[in-house]
Amino acid sequence: MSPTSLHIHPGETVTSEMLEPLPPPIRRYLSFSGVVGKPWISTARVCYSGKFRTGADKPWMGISARQYYTTQPAGFLWNARFKMAGLPILFGQDTYKNGHSRMLGKLLGLFKVVDGSGREVDLGTMMRYLQEMTWFPVSYLDERITWQAVDDHCAEVTFTDYGTSVSARVYVDDGGRMLSFIAQRWGDFNGNPSIQTWATPFCSYAQFAGLTLPAVGRGVWHLSSGDLTYIDVNLTEVEYNCAVPNF
Repeated sequence: MSPTSLHIHPGETVTSEMLEPLPPPIRRYLSFSGVVGKPWISTARVCYSGKFRTGADKPWMGISARQYYTTQPAGFLWNARFKMAGLPILFGQDTYKNGHSRMLGKLLGLFKVVDGSGREVDLGTMMRYLQEMTWFPVSYLDERITWQAVDDHCAEVTFTDYGTSVSARVYVDDGGRMLSFIAQRWGDFNGNPSIQTWATPFCSYAQFAGLTLPAVGRGVWHLSSGDLTYIDVNLTEVEYNCAVPNF
């Protein structure tokens, strides 16, 4: 079966007929999410909290994050605060815009300790944007997204932006819940960037802004040295078609 791509226009309402060309697991997933009868999402604001660490031998830090997304064009601004012993020690900001990204980290909000950019960072951030569409799932109907059936519980998704593509596999149960998103993704491991298997298992779902979204999930690197769970998040707020800052 050839890849399937759809195009829903801003302001247009999703219908069940629009989902018919998609692979069966993705039809179930989008129906379960509640996109039918909903309009296109142009912007989104998402907040979450949880814990984060930079390595298996590194301590967990508390994390609270606020992220703004745009869909036309695809982009995001992520602001996060990391705490240890209840004290903020690190501030992070990631952006994706016009096919390029930048990652910044400042110790105590003053001293730059991370400043990443370049093709490998762009590819890793594109993959992150593709996965985080689970928080604004109407975007999986965008013309830049193509779907390829694998079986009744799995499909391959590809996101193409500014001539560059990234792909992943999503796994969906009989009820339409996306169970996991798995991809080969660029990451930085102690200063050594490489492509590794990356997964984001979803632990539970809840209602936010009229849709059923993954509310609890993890980020896991499947490394040769063993699995590294590096982030564990709980979704707290979602707002659609809202004002977003310039970035």
